[in-house]
Amino acid sequence: METDEDYLPMSGIQHFAFCRRQWALIHIENQWVENVLTAEGRVEHKKAHDENSVEKRRDLIITRGMRVSSSRLKLSGACDVVEFHKDEAGVPLHGYEGKWTPLPVEYKHGVSKASDVDRIQLCAEAMALEDMLVCDVRKGALFYETTKNREYVEISDDLRAETTRMAKEMWKYFTGGYTPNVKPKSGCKKCSLYDICMPKLVENMSVKDYIAAQLKDKE
Repeated sequence: METDEDYLPMSGIQHFAFCRRQWALIHIENQWVENVLTAEGRVEHKKAHDENSVEKRRDLIITRGMRVSSSRLKLSGACDVVEFHKDEAGVPLHGYEGKWTPLPVEYKHGVSKASDVDRIQLCAEAMALEDMLVCDVRKGALFYETTKNREYVEISDDLRAETTRMAKEMWKYFTGGYTPNVKPKSGCKKCSLYDICMPKLVENMSVKDYIAAQLKDKE
């Protein structure tokens, strides 16, 4: 019988898609440092999560902090919000009349991104709901706190394939205890793990040169 201990944290797939080294430092080496951005995101997620909260509005049921897991991806976690919309093409829910179609809604700090990092996490949540409820989830939504905009996302075959590939790669790294080197990029300095990761050393910079560069940055 599988338990959550047999699965990796679902939220980690967003870290992995953004930066494999960041993910490995957190989930393999158990390293974590908080900064302003991570603190703001944590507070925002705390507002969205209330595992005892279920709200019914006519043809809409809203749940918060719903625990989900995917046997296909071997990932588990909690959805910020899952909306169940009354729909004859949906699935029955215990305690409610009729049938309902789930819509996962993930809350994110900042603004919509050009990359698919947030959409991949949302897709993983959709696939987990499919595994648990034996249904099809064709759409999800991302809510960005900075802009207060909701972005609807098609859970397409291409997005599913990319999410599945990411999950398999995560498990490969985790099983092998592998922390990769990653080329520095523009977002590195905003990362709370910047001082632990030391991305500039990845470019084969000597310790002496690295220290000199750090001192120069602080001048």
